[in-house]
Amino acid sequence: MRYLVLSLIFLLIFTSAHAQQAAAVDSMKRELAKAKTTEDKIYWLDFLSRTLMNVDLKQADDYGQQLIDVAEESRDRKLMIRAYTSNGVRCSYQPGNTEYVKRSIGFYDKALAIARQNKMDDKTAGILLRLSHIYLAVPDNDKALNLANQGFSLVSTLNNDSLKAEAYNLYGDVYISRNEKIIALRNYFTAARIAEQLKIPVLERSSMINLSVFYSSVGDFDQAIDYYMKANKKLSSMKEKNTPYVNAMDQNYIGNLYAQKGNHDMAIKYFRKSVQIADSLKFTTLKVPGYSSLLNEYLRMNEPQKALEYFNSAEGIELKQYLANFGFSGEVDKGYGYIYHQLRQYDSAKIYFERAAPYYEKTASDFSKATFFSQFADYYSQINQLDKAIELFRKARESADKVGQLEVSKKAVQSLDSLYRRKGDYQQASVYNSIYHQYKDSLETVNKEKEISQVEIAEEQQREAQLEKERLELKRKRYNIQYLAITIGIATLLIVLVMMGMFKVSAATIKMIGFFTFLMFFEFIFLIFKKNIAYITEGEPWKDLMFMIALAALLLPLHHWVEHKVIHYLTSHNRLTSSGKTLMDKFKRRRTEV
Repeated sequence: MRYLVLSLIFLLIFTSAHAQQAAAVDSMKRELAKAKTTEDKIYWLDFLSRTLMNVDLKQADDYGQQLIDVAEESRDRKLMIRAYTSNGVRCSYQPGNTEYVKRSIGFYDKALAIARQNKMDDKTAGILLRLSHIYLAVPDNDKALNLANQGFSLVSTLNNDSLKAEAYNLYGDVYISRNEKIIALRNYFTAARIAEQLKIPVLERSSMINLSVFYSSVGDFDQAIDYYMKANKKLSSMKEKNTPYVNAMDQNYIGNLYAQKGNHDMAIKYFRKSVQIADSLKFTTLKVPGYSSLLNEYLRMNEPQKALEYFNSAEGIELKQYLANFGFSGEVDKGYGYIYHQLRQYDSAKIYFERAAPYYEKTASDFSKATFFSQFADYYSQINQLDKAIELFRKARESADKVGQLEVSKKAVQSLDSLYRRKGDYQQASVYNSIYHQYKDSLETVNKEKEISQVEIAEEQQREAQLEKERLELKRKRYNIQYLAITIGIATLLIVLVMMGMFKVSAATIKMIGFFTFLMFFEFIFLIFKKNIAYITEGEPWKDLMFMIALAALLLPLHHWVEHKVIHYLTSHNRLTSSGKTLMDKFKRRRTEV
């Protein structure tokens, strides 16, 4: 299989946004001890319980319960909602653990009940969106869509654009899970437009990551890498203190995109970069995703001996220790079992597979079960224990069907066909052969739909590009109207200034109007120069600075000289005043003649 410890990877992706140094836990505990107000206690219990999900699960559960206790005793409904929501978020960090998924839903349901009872529509909408997302991990796509619809119906009544962007992003996630790619893409694009208008870096980054995941799901890994790299650059605009830790996770994720593309050298480069960043931050736990990805990469490259050596190295030991501490010891045993199986060391493989079995029977998600049962069944097939292989392939198919893993289901029934033929039971073999062709047809349909989706996605991108072009054209026209209005305004002021010099107007008034006229005139020139030079400086600060210094050195003296000369001329000479008097006399004479 391509992934050895998939559940670990997803665990750390979900928790990356809250990763902190292990030493920070003690600091948080000290801050909690000093907290006097209920709000301060809630803040630190919330932060501490979520952070500990990546350090110590038991402590995380304890502090999570303390958070609920403090909020309940306060009888403040907003704090109660926050406490239950925090625990729901905390438990959602373990999507591969069915028990934690159930607990997450339970906490969200309690928060939702309080929000609805107290008619807090914004809180209700946010919780519905979170609930929808966790149901995607169950998975229950229909329930997720229903909750998303409920949440969006509330969001549409609120004046909250950031929540609206989150709702569109969630719709994208839901429709991706339903294999409705074009609808998903449209929702992601809408969310991205709102985020760009709001200029909220966290929201912009979230939209870019969603688009990266989308393009990865349709096999366009170059686009996926482009969007994730853009998302990573957004970290420099974010003020959150955890951005260095998130950056380490980003490098690991980009490495996995290169791995899916088949570029092993680039994948390993990014995995190593992730580990190096985590090491520089002196945060051991943050190295684990990189370790896990490196181990998986050696297996993708069909180098089980290298994978075994790595699993037994110092880095591999850290990885195994982390898995054991968080209740993922079954993943370690499965990893050894699979590696020894690939090395054809069957006695060792059997020991580890059998040790891993209870964990997958009781705790693991259906996704993980399908992978494990399929691997274990392959082992029994190769050592000719056909009945056990048949039993496990049936389990693999059952688990794969629950989560829509058609490839695993197809492999399982194909293997069952082969196993029954080896046993001489051609009737059962024929049954599974027929089922195999059904799965094959389904996969071919999915692949055709994928090809069609890629064409439709290209069309959608063209449509989006055309809309963007139209938006830019409208923007350009609006700007041109503004430039024309400013030009007319400056010209009008200059005419008014000259007219003042033609009539008896106080020197102070002429100086005041002249000051504002020339200030606007030269600032307008400066604006035009700066706008047209942007393509040369490319926004680089040092180039912009040098350009502005040069322009100011030229325009500032010119501004003062021209303003001084014109104002002096208008206030100290009589020629214009005489011209004005002549005009007035002519006007009066004509009126008399009439």
